[in-house]
Amino acid sequence: MLNLVPTRVFLTKGVGRHKYQLKSFEEALRKAGVAQQNLVQVSSILPPRCKIISREKGLELLIPGGICHCVMARADTDEHGRLVASSVGIAVPKDESKWGYLSEVHGHGMNEKEAADLAEDLAAGMLGTTLGLEVDPNKAWSEKEQVYKSSGLIIRTSNITQTARGKKDLWTTTVAIAMFLFDMEQDLPPNHVRQ
Repeated sequence: MLNLVPTRVFLTKGVGRHKYQLKSFEEALRKAGVAQQNLVQVSSILPPRCKIISREKGLELLIPGGICHCVMARADTDEHGRLVASSVGIAVPKDESKWGYLSEVHGHGMNEKEAADLAEDLAAGMLGTTLGLEVDPNKAWSEKEQVYKSSGLIIRTSNITQTARGKKDLWTTTVAIAMFLFDMEQDLPPNHVRQ
């Protein structure tokens, strides 16, 4: 069995509008710079030693038509004035031999800060519990963030978030995406063990 483990990830986002929902989604992917890829959505694990790179560098490495694994949040509306939000949160452990987490938030009625905070909160919460950290889920994200970071186990959290308001007679689509990239075997870290 082929064991694909991403070695790099980058975050991107976009918003699209069109009278057809599919075209609205396509426009959002174009704004995100990834419409030319065959996207395969995966769940939320950030592999050990997976390096976060810039959007610009990541987009340079894409080959049109390539099959790309991603974690994607997507929200659509055809209601005028309705707020939609898509956010991907990321939580990175201090210990590089451990895995991190990505989370997807997609919804209606959330502003950018609310969606971003929730995405980071979810990613940090999932990582925190795997590291033995128990934090009161009723606390605000800013309080939980301090607990996670002061533990010394989680090095950082971040997010990419796209919001938009629906426009009359159009579909509006937001996407937030973590795109995974794979290196050739000769580029793997020296301590990587092939299973």
